[in-house]
Amino acid sequence: MTTLLIGKKAPHFSTKAVVGGNIIENFSLENFLGQYVVLFFYPLDFTFVCPTELHAFQEKIGEFRERNAQVIACSVDSCYSHSAWLQTPKSKGGIEGIAYPLVSDLNKSIAKDYQVLKEEEGIAYRGLFLIDMQGLIRHQLVNDLPIGRSVDEVLRTLDALIFHEKHGEVCPANWHVGEKAMKATSAGLSEYFH
Repeated sequence: MTTLLIGKKAPHFSTKAVVGGNIIENFSLENFLGQYVVLFFYPLDFTFVCPTELHAFQEKIGEFRERNAQVIACSVDSCYSHSAWLQTPKSKGGIEGIAYPLVSDLNKSIAKDYQVLKEEEGIAYRGLFLIDMQGLIRHQLVNDLPIGRSVDEVLRTLDALIFHEKHGEVCPANWHVGEKAMKATSAGLSEYFH
């Protein structure tokens, strides 16, 4: 039985990852305390929807950096598979040019801890977790294997969290930066609708 991880401390991991083309032996989530983290899982290297998502995150990496957010991808592949995929051109289904970390979850423990492991296939669902600067999970989303994610929605959700933390107001449906927010009260809701 899975439970929501919202509001809980993000499960710790220290494992191998590929960062900037180099294999890092002790890549730890705790190194990113003090900044936001967008941790997303994808099923496998050398597949079809996965490279579209990894490239979509890379295309917006500057926007994440502007928000003090680190993007981290994770799959059950080895670092050697990650490295080979990073050396494969985009035109051939590769992820050449991806600059953010690719975590190796070869023993599937991270996917289990984040409750996104599809046990019968031994791969992760398309889980995404927004972790705040104190290491708490503030947003989680899990898509089935054939359904790619919206990077723009991840940025919108991150903006809403940042706005709430800064101003204390809550963000209504479809809220974007610069739009009206509201106080979390009956009066605030009434004022929002007027």
